Amino acid sequence: MKKQLTRLVLVSLSIFAFACNQSDPAPKGDYVRGVFVINEGNFSQNNGAISFFSREMTNAADDLFKTVNGADFQGGAQGYTVIGDEGFVLVDNDKGADRLEIVNSNTFEKIATIVSPEIENPREIVGSSNKAYISCWGTNADYSYQTGYIAVVDVSTNKVIKKINIGAGPESLVYHNGKLLVGTYSFGGGNTLTIINTATDEIEKTVTLNGVPSPIGVDANGKLWVAASNQAVRMNAETYAVEAVLPIGSDGSKSAENFVFSSDRKNIFFVLSYYNSAGLKAGETYKFDVGATQINLATPLIKRAFTGLAVDPLQSLIYAGVTPNYGQAGYAVRYRTDGSVVDSIKVGVAPTGFFFK
Repeated sequence: MKKQLTRLVLVSLSIFAFACNQSDPAPKGDYVRGVFVINEGNFSQNNGAISFFSREMTNAADDLFKTVNGADFQGGAQGYTVIGDEGFVLVDNDKGADRLEIVNSNTFEKIATIVSPEIENPREIVGSSNKAYISCWGTNADYSYQTGYIAVVDVSTNKVIKKINIGAGPESLVYHNGKLLVGTYSFGGGNTLTIINTATDEIEKTVTLNGVPSPIGVDANGKLWVAASNQAVRMNAETYAVEAVLPIGSDGSKSAENFVFSSDRKNIFFVLSYYNSAGLKAGETYKFDVGATQINLATPLIKRAFTGLAVDPLQSLIYAGVTPNYGQAGYAVRYRTDGSVVDSIKVGVAPTGFFFK
């Protein structure tokens, strides 16, 4: 998901009609509890934003950063996380003015900014108790995806204290038990899962998989799951030995993406998407049990593909990002875990991620 080359082409997507109740007032000034939507925006227009709504409402505040600070990101919103009382927003600018915006997570007031060349082409962010880790593609001037690194930010000083070199376009990140698991981007050509010891911020181990790795996380049984191209790989979370490989169909034209655990971490949801004859993104959303020996694609959970997928740990609802096209607002659609729809909320352009607080 969220691939820069894809964003350079404005792909017209099918428009989904969802009813939005506009009678509720938009939330203002209180962001202590609720749902943050990461709207990537149109890359060539640099119109990314963070939307917000409380769980009880069906109307979102569209652009928190501009509302509170008087200026927009002037870039695409790539990721958001909270460490302590600070929120960290990744901003990717099409002219190279990339940066990390640091805000008060409760008011969204700007605290600090870290700019390029410390942060270059940021992709994802995760945090520990005292550090933030950001996957960056680096300068990537020739699109070789070989200049990537992990930027380590000391949250007490809001400074980049180290860059850990990772080739092949570092992308997906999972933090678990003092280790940072780093996946790579498919155009980078890498098939190596990198394990970083966050006590030393040094690479501890690399594991080669049969596909481009994207770590998903650790399930209820303590097993690590990694997506590797169109495979779901179950691994020992301590030794990183592969224990099972579950193929996701055999159609090479379809891509499995947006993997996320259920709130009890006993099931995994994912989107299997493709481009149809009209050039529109299509597909379905599936789920499988972490104890399964194979993935059944006969019956989709939801007969739609989404640009973002997440599960609220408090309410266990599925949040799905709908992007009708890259020139208009998108929607956050809420589903129950049985695939039935709850409602939809109008948000920003190209919703690709969610953060729950």
